[in-house]
Amino acid sequence: MDKSSALEYINQMFPNEASLSGVEPLMQKIQNEIRTVDAGILAAVRQQSNSGTKAKEDLAAATRAVEELMYKIREIKTKAVQSETMVQEICRDIKKLDFAKKHITTTITALHRLTMLVSAVEQLQVMASKRQYKEAAAQLEAVNQLCSHFEAYRDIPKIIELREKFKNIKQILKSHVFSDFSSLGTGKETEEANLLQQLSDACLVVDALEPSVREELVNNFCNRELTSYEQIFEGAELAKLDKTERRYAWIKRRMRSNEEIWKIFPSSWHVSYRLCILFCKKTRKQLEDILANLNEKPDVGTLLLALQRTLEFEDELAEKFGGGTQNREIGNEIEEIGRGANSSTSALDIRKKYEKKLAAHQGGDNEEKDGSRALAVPGAGFNFRGIISSCFEPHLTVYVELEEKTLMESLEKLVQEETWDIEEGSQSSVLSSSMQLFLIIKRSLKRCSALTKNQTLFNLFKVFQRILKAYATKLFARLPKGGTGIVAAATGMDGQIKTSDRDERVICYIVNSAEYCHKTAGELAESVSKIIDPQFSDGVDMSEVQDEFSAVITKSLVTLVHGLETKFDIEMAAMTRVPWGTLESVGDQSEYVNAISLILTTSIPALGSLLSPVYFQFFLDKLASSLGPRFYSNIFKCKQISETGAQQMLLDTQAVKTILLEVPSLGRQTSGAASYSKFVSREMSKAEALLKVILSPVDSVADTYRALLPEGTPMEFQRILELKGLKKADQQSILDDFNKHVPGIKQTQVAPTIVPAPPVAPVVPSPSAIGLIATREDVLTRAAALGRGAATTGFKRFLALTEAAKDRKDGPFRKLFNP
Repeated sequence: MDKSSALEYINQMFPNEASLSGVEPLMQKIQNEIRTVDAGILAAVRQQSNSGTKAKEDLAAATRAVEELMYKIREIKTKAVQSETMVQEICRDIKKLDFAKKHITTTITALHRLTMLVSAVEQLQVMASKRQYKEAAAQLEAVNQLCSHFEAYRDIPKIIELREKFKNIKQILKSHVFSDFSSLGTGKETEEANLLQQLSDACLVVDALEPSVREELVNNFCNRELTSYEQIFEGAELAKLDKTERRYAWIKRRMRSNEEIWKIFPSSWHVSYRLCILFCKKTRKQLEDILANLNEKPDVGTLLLALQRTLEFEDELAEKFGGGTQNREIGNEIEEIGRGANSSTSALDIRKKYEKKLAAHQGGDNEEKDGSRALAVPGAGFNFRGIISSCFEPHLTVYVELEEKTLMESLEKLVQEETWDIEEGSQSSVLSSSMQLFLIIKRSLKRCSALTKNQTLFNLFKVFQRILKAYATKLFARLPKGGTGIVAAATGMDGQIKTSDRDERVICYIVNSAEYCHKTAGELAESVSKIIDPQFSDGVDMSEVQDEFSAVITKSLVTLVHGLETKFDIEMAAMTRVPWGTLESVGDQSEYVNAISLILTTSIPALGSLLSPVYFQFFLDKLASSLGPRFYSNIFKCKQISETGAQQMLLDTQAVKTILLEVPSLGRQTSGAASYSKFVSREMSKAEALLKVILSPVDSVADTYRALLPEGTPMEFQRILELKGLKKADQQSILDDFNKHVPGIKQTQVAPTIVPAPPVAPVVPSPSAIGLIATREDVLTRAAALGRGAATTGFKRFLALTEAAKDRKDGPFRKLFNP
């Protein structure tokens, strides 16, 4: 207890004077406890003193025991060393005897083997002299094994002598075998019945000799067999391209006639396989010389026949010996080109396609397993395909030229026979010439891919590009020529485009055909890139061709707008001839409005049924961008407009706006109607605003004009005053006041009385090969870059950009939509 705790304890025990009476008993109790504790301490000290003495005695006893143990261990170790020394002395003589026994045994074995080697060499020499090949082959194996035991003694004179003798015997055997094989193929095998058996035994000797002997023998045999071939086909009579097939007939006949004779060779030698490889190399060399020495271009038929027979021969060799594998997917890839002219593939077609691929894959696995069992050729990876035929590659230019000529003639014939119409009940809206053209291209691709997949196929692909560009030009040329109106003014075309209902259908067919060609050209490029050699696949690209067809599509759609513009010319003129200044009352919509409605209800349903949603939307945008501004500018062409005339014209404007908004429904394509309706409403609202300005009082006409047409010009405002019938003097004061309040108004726009119709330039992908005017090259190049890609994806992106540009008041594309 600390001091404070002791005080607290005392105060707790004796809180008052009355409690002090218990001090004495407490003190007595504490004294007793102290005495008890002292007694315990004293007992513990005594016990500890006794325990220390006993511990010292126990430690001394343990130390003595350890010393005794160490003494005994040293004594045991000494006795062990003495025992080991005694054993070594006893066994010293036995060890010497053991080494002596081992050396004697080795010597006896070596001498025995030496005796056997000497005897075997002697016997082998006798067998070699007597040409006993079968026995000699077995003896050779025995001598080789015996010689291997004397590798450590090769410096001993006797061993050197025996090895030299054995080497001479092997040389004698080799010369005998080569001499006997030289008679093979000379006719002696039919005269001497046992010659083939003797040569078969000689093959055993060759196998027992070094591998180089077998290689030399097989090479000599193959060269000897082909000596007559070289002599025959190097002569002037047969050293011609048209005799190529006879070369392969010669080797096939040779192999069939000698099949039984050549069975003397072990199958592991693969004599036929090596003979065919050497034949192919010699044939390639001779064909290269023939092709190089031609004084003029080879005949295409002869060249292709020789190449075809060569490829067939290579395939036979590949099938026979298992070298190389043909790509089974090539035909399937080509067949997929141009499938689905209506840009749709049924689920059944997809299912059939993948069932064919699965069956071909499983069949290929089974063939590989069967071939691996039967194939034991060391060079099984050798590819016979191309070993000869590749020498034709540099000379196939004439074939490509012939294919191009044939394709071009076929194209001309297809275009001449094209009816530019679709048969009744046809599910496709694509011209037959488009589908027929790609069928012809597929057949040409099949022919070429069966012959080569290298430079020639790449050159033929370039031909396909030129043919398709030519077809795009043909489609472009079929479009009606001339034009007038807002789009024609922007493109610089002179004259008018008058289109009948049939012309409109033909234009739609051209759009669909160009879209089909755009899509199928991409599939063609994809298929060729899978077939062609990998080093050429990067150059397989149809983007330029697709750009051409994109240009045809856009030009066709713009031509449709041109045709409708021409139909509207009469109605626009009729609008200006109405006596707006003398109308007495407002009635129903005017006749020219009914005529505009009739034109649209006649043409639009057919166009909507033939055009895809993407292109129909593009057509609607061009139509709205043409008719809306044209109607606005046509108001300025009218003579004086009274208040009643303005009200009637406002009624007509609202009717035309309603008609235009119903156009998507007429075409039964309302997917993109929202943006079209917004654009029509904006354009026609300008005409409504113009008429509201004309209806406004003279004293407030300037304020109304600034409020409703903030982008208007002083020249337009002056023309509005003229339409209201104001005299020059009255106009001047209003104009002065107008210019005073709007000092910064734009002066760059042309007065509408000067320009018959504000132009809307069509956005057309690059048509450089088709020949549009060069002044719009920058816009067209930009549009062409946007138009590249898949059949519709790039075009949709392009339409999206142009749609966004219409809502902007600035930017490089705004000029395409505003005058």
